[in-house]
Amino acid sequence: MDFKIKKATPEKFKTDALILPVFEDTTLGTSAATLSATTKKALENALAQGDIKGKAGEVQILTAVTESAAKRIVLMGLGKATEQTESGLRKALAATASALKSTAAKDAALALDDIQVGERDAHWVARQAVELFEAAAYTFNAFKSKDNHKLVSLKKVTLLTTTDPKAVEQGAVIGKAIANGMNYARDLGNTPPNVCNPSYLAQEARKLSRGCPTLTTKILDEKQMAELGMNSLLSVGNGSDTPSKLIIMEYKGGPKSQPPHVLVGKGITFDTGGISLKPAPDMDAMKWDMCGAASVFGTMQAVVEMKLPMNVVGVVAAAENMPSGKATRPGDIVTTMSGQTVEILNTDAEGRLVLCDALTYVERFKPASVVDIATLTGAIIVALGPFASGMMSNDEAVVADLQAAADYTQDKVWRLPLWDEYQALLDSPFADIGNIGNAGPKAGSITAACFLSRFTKAYPWAHLDVAGSAFNGGANKGATGRPVPLLTEYLLRQVKS
Repeated sequence: MDFKIKKATPEKFKTDALILPVFEDTTLGTSAATLSATTKKALENALAQGDIKGKAGEVQILTAVTESAAKRIVLMGLGKATEQTESGLRKALAATASALKSTAAKDAALALDDIQVGERDAHWVARQAVELFEAAAYTFNAFKSKDNHKLVSLKKVTLLTTTDPKAVEQGAVIGKAIANGMNYARDLGNTPPNVCNPSYLAQEARKLSRGCPTLTTKILDEKQMAELGMNSLLSVGNGSDTPSKLIIMEYKGGPKSQPPHVLVGKGITFDTGGISLKPAPDMDAMKWDMCGAASVFGTMQAVVEMKLPMNVVGVVAAAENMPSGKATRPGDIVTTMSGQTVEILNTDAEGRLVLCDALTYVERFKPASVVDIATLTGAIIVALGPFASGMMSNDEAVVADLQAAADYTQDKVWRLPLWDEYQALLDSPFADIGNIGNAGPKAGSITAACFLSRFTKAYPWAHLDVAGSAFNGGANKGATGRPVPLLTEYLLRQVKS
């Protein structure tokens, strides 16, 4: 989708669909009131009919409005004019973009001047608008027949403002880069596992760096990983015919001496649970067990598109967890790259087994910070649902930056503790550490992060458990592209600091 910025008032703007904010108590915004005055009070009359109350997320589309330059007037409810909220605006923009999909409108214009969300500026509003319109327009039809392709008519959105067009333009540029990264992550997540395997992800990494002088890609195969002692990562892919890969993408946009910020993604391209086999219902959703890796790819694409003046390393631990005669068994003990031994008590707790070796590997970069992203535990879905990613960390500065990025982007996180009491639940009588807690399902997300923390003592680190936020199940199933907005904003804040 193409986004334009125009310093103009909306009443004379020619477009297929002019989007105007309205508020509760049948209140028109300034832009809508100005237009209504030239259209024989058409908008007041529409509100008076009661089909739209102005609540956040309500949308009404008017056609053939007298004296209007626009073919359609789209009334977008924002709630109370004096109490506009971030969540209310996001709900309104998403609903409006979705409503326009059902029309034949090829272009639209959104009047921004009446949108006043607390201390959020025009830059922030523009970012939200671009991200949400792009998200609504997303389709994944790569594996459907041509007759089943359903294309969205809307191709261009103009952001109208009379106050700060430069800020709007800057916000739109960043929003577009983030949206493109989210769509890339969604594409990878939605690609079926018979196509998207570790080798496919390696090819995607090479493709991403092709023609980009600031991005280089390195792929470690199983022999190279074995030489490094990455037996934990390799154990996960033992049962698969598809070889595991460690994918390293280095973006060098800053000074050579500048320590990089590192993103590490769990890339389990399909997770049967291994010998600890998952139940059959909904196992198809386990193609999304690589959404942590997908978010690393999406964020790296956004970084490249924005040409950020910093150094970033994206690492993906890619494997397929399958049952076979060669598969790792519960009770096996493996030696990690760090030298620590792990008793594998449940082969379905495999994400931490690939991540721990990747987290040891990245020590060589002497990172400024490391954030790992993983669909790690079902327990986080029980705790937080689909609304927030779980966050655990060994560094308060990283926590503060991630929390600020989450608040700004509305890609939400919630911090959980890593107390010593939880660490003790990982004790094993036969190895240095067990791969699951010995108290059953209790505190499953926390004990998983405690496991990872054993391998992150050399640098500031945070863990994001995105099992609830990275994909949707049910009728609207599919990858969401999260937490690309959060990760990208986190990196932007490192540039600013």
